[in-house]
Amino acid sequence: MAYPLALRTVLDRNRMLFGKKEVVTRDFAGIHRYTYAEYQVRVGKLANALKRLGVRRGERVATFGWNSHRHLEAYLAAPCMGAVLHTLNIRLFADQFAYIVNHAEDAVMLVDEDLVPAVEAVADKFPSVRAYVIMGAGRKVPATKLRPAYSYEELLEAESGDFDWPVDIEENSMAALCYTTATTGNPKGVPYSHRGIYLHALAICGADVLGIREADVVMPVVPMFHVNAWGIPFAAVWMGTKQVFPGSRPDPAALVSLIENEKVTITAGVPTIWMAVAQLLEREKRDVSSLTAVICGGSAAPRALIEKVEKGFGVPFIHAYGMTETYPVVLVSRPKSYMAGLPGDELYACKAKQGTLVAGIEMRVVAEDGSEVPRDGKSMGELRLRGPWITEEYYREPERTKEMVRDGWLCTGDVVTVDPEGYVQIQDRTRDLIKSGGEWISSIDLENTIMSHPAVAEAAVIGVPSEKWTERPMACVVLKPDQAGKVDGEEIREFLATRVAKWWVPDEVVFVEAIPKTSVGKFAKRFLRERFKEKRFP
Repeated sequence: MAYPLALRTVLDRNRMLFGKKEVVTRDFAGIHRYTYAEYQVRVGKLANALKRLGVRRGERVATFGWNSHRHLEAYLAAPCMGAVLHTLNIRLFADQFAYIVNHAEDAVMLVDEDLVPAVEAVADKFPSVRAYVIMGAGRKVPATKLRPAYSYEELLEAESGDFDWPVDIEENSMAALCYTTATTGNPKGVPYSHRGIYLHALAICGADVLGIREADVVMPVVPMFHVNAWGIPFAAVWMGTKQVFPGSRPDPAALVSLIENEKVTITAGVPTIWMAVAQLLEREKRDVSSLTAVICGGSAAPRALIEKVEKGFGVPFIHAYGMTETYPVVLVSRPKSYMAGLPGDELYACKAKQGTLVAGIEMRVVAEDGSEVPRDGKSMGELRLRGPWITEEYYREPERTKEMVRDGWLCTGDVVTVDPEGYVQIQDRTRDLIKSGGEWISSIDLENTIMSHPAVAEAAVIGVPSEKWTERPMACVVLKPDQAGKVDGEEIREFLATRVAKWWVPDEVVFVEAIPKTSVGKFAKRFLRERFKEKRFP
């Protein structure tokens, strides 16, 4: 049957089956709690309000907010009425912020009340934005320089919860828009279709993927502006899963309290979040026994972190991989059934990999000459992907599209190995690999090994020009607070000498106060390269 895969059907199923289930947000006033039945009414009200503001089919509705129930309302209201949800990164530099809003030509912007000053500072550069809707508990517009500005709650109060959802939305039409974090150049817009979001949401509910069920309680810690919180909110609405949002203060103590009080079963975030949570759990006895999975992505999780979470706290740790261009989940690391009896060292080596392909996705791993590399766990090549939720283009960027999509395959820029069992391991971004004496050194492997040292909190490795070897690795290390001054660089080098190839050991270890990070928590090595640009090794 020719059946359009549109997000309206996600909303319909939730309305029919799961009205009693809850959505919980921790906000400034405390805990906000309501049911999906109430959510459905408010989604209809929001769609009517956006229509009254003149939003037409295909126009971009931007959100500039934290993980919350109001943000979730926009997730379905905008695309289901035929508009496009555009989640804006709240940690952008002003120039990037202005570039993205203008490139997308956003028509209406929904802004969390405490983030209004950040928008006010740049709003004079947003000619396309016709209205600002301030998301807060109050029913009156707070004092603001934004014009015209409306109160989210006041707008909804004036509208009916019944909306005539269109049934003729084409499944390949754009439902959402996300921009990359842009380590170089301007951010790139990635359009998400109704069909792609639908199929991705269905895929991640699979038992061997994220396993999201009606009986679960999910808490996406990954920001809702970061690849649509990895698609988890869409899947949870569809499955009728209770959702818990940490709001504007996703600090470790708040996250653990939500896990305890709401009996969270599945949570998802980047490694830096789980490192901080693990440190808290080491200091305090807390009950996180409800958790059945900690999903980790965004960057490679150190094996030491995986072991700490599983052995120390009894919580299964699931490594996943994706990118903005892949909606994002394409790899998940779950050991196969016959691997259950593997020795601990082999089992955790498997869990530390990014995993096997999610059903529906195809991959190639190619050498510089375009030939496929052997699946021996050693040979490195660039990961290329294709499938029903892999992007075909960058928004309004034909030239950059040609660079990324070649012969029907998405060129990820990630250098990987694949073992005989099909488990993929990211070795590095092509720009972060270190070429020393004609051989490649994986900065990620080095970083994860350094972070397994008990005194180390974080580590980033960069390549430094070398007269003899072309490049040599240098490690930038952050020590745990109680270890400052107790460990020197030579101890770190000696620690590595028994764990990696001799020629991989960094020529120098420098101690820094913090590793610079991108807006989504990844290491921003360009700042370290800039800081140490005059550095040279023999």
